Amino acid sequence: MSRRIALSVAAGVVVLGGAGAGAFALAHAGEQPPALAHSTARYTAPDGDRDGSLTFVTDVTASSGVTSVKVLAWPENSSFAEKQLTTKDMTAAEPAVCEPSGEDTVRCTYTAEVTGSDAESSPRGLWHIAVLATAQNGTTTLNTEASDFTVR
Repeated sequence: MSRRIALSVAAGVVVLGGAGAGAFALAHAGEQPPALAHSTARYTAPDGDRDGSLTFVTDVTASSGVTSVKVLAWPENSSFAEKQLTTKDMTAAEPAVCEPSGEDTVRCTYTAEVTGSDAESSPRGLWHIAVLATAQNGTTTLNTEASDFTVR
């Protein structure tokens, strides 16, 4: 084999190897789990005969699209603090309402009414918001402390 052919073959292997790695990186990037950003919670306590509310907002980005976002508020001094929430725990959580807000991003909002009796029976102190985001490609992200709020 001539030296020129050997160098051409070697260069072709390097190019193909680089292209293969690039294709692998692109395929792997397409399978990334959803990403949460700008998560905030606002709790308003009931006052007299006026109900309060809990509002949670987050941005979720997934290149394949977002299938669902579930939200669960939990007090810091609960059993979830000891055993850690799982995706299975989140199956019964309530869904957030999501609207497109960018190419691969949705803004999701969860709102719950808080009655006077709800507030009276709720533990005081720090609460966390857990979020389970599921992308169309089946990947998930569970953030057990996406945001916090305080019940006084």
